[in-house]
Amino acid sequence: MRDLADPSAGPEEFKILPNKPLVAPENYKTLPTPTPGSANLVDATPKKDAIAALGGNPSLLDANTVPSSDKALVVNATRYGVPAGIRAQTTTEDEAFRKRRGRFSNIRLFKTDRYGSVYKRQTLDARKTLDASRSAGVKTPTAPPAN
Repeated sequence: MRDLADPSAGPEEFKILPNKPLVAPENYKTLPTPTPGSANLVDATPKKDAIAALGGNPSLLDANTVPSSDKALVVNATRYGVPAGIRAQTTTEDEAFRKRRGRFSNIRLFKTDRYGSVYKRQTLDARKTLDASRSAGVKTPTAPPAN
């Protein structure tokens, strides 16, 4: 919904990643058979490399458990259980919602951002929410002045 340009206008510069230099194998007869989805022999861990380049901890990709810093969040979010197929359900509901709300917003003379108009009723006012939380006695972080 936020695509204001023709997607076929050219390459996406953020998808172009520099690869590690190509290396010629010592023996071409011992190369493994190509397998779709398998790791690249030269660039075996591209996600870990990207995380490290951005200052993150690539070893967290190896862990199959929730990091200790996020355990309280996960416990709170899953306290009533996790419904099976929730992602598919929310995707279907959102597509139906956008179809209903965006029926007339598709007619435009110029390219415009329709995201705000379609989801306008679901947008939270950050200042109003902050003020309501503070008046209810909830401790909140500092925020910039209203003006």
